[in-house]
Amino acid sequence: MCGFKISKMSLKVIFTWWNKQTFGTFLKTLFFGKFVGKDEFGNKYYKSKSDERWVIYSDNIEATKISSSWYLWIHHTIDKIPDDKENKFLWQKEHSENKTGTDESYKPTKIKKNAIKKKYETWK
Repeated sequence: MCGFKISKMSLKVIFTWWNKQTFGTFLKTLFFGKFVGKDEFGNKYYKSKSDERWVIYSDNIEATKISSSWYLWIHHTIDKIPDDKENKFLWQKEHSENKTGTDESYKPTKIKKNAIKKKYETWK
């Protein structure tokens, strides 16, 4: 028996793009990436010498997991690295990812069909 052992997790990372990163992204990060910061969700942000920016998600890849301040940085809108300790206004809500398609998605209550009264009459 061979002493070489590959775990399921390492196979997932090598062959799938939806689990954190691909093998190519892993190599790019290893050789060219400079760690810039980490957000409150555990996502890690990197930058290359040519100012190319990317994110490695802490869990499944979902673009809405990036907070607005990091979104601005990753899209070159601002150059200052976001700080989580920065004071926010009282009217600002905490960031939450898009929950569409999950059990936590918004589901309005159903309206009975006859409950809506028409303000017009149909043609006959």
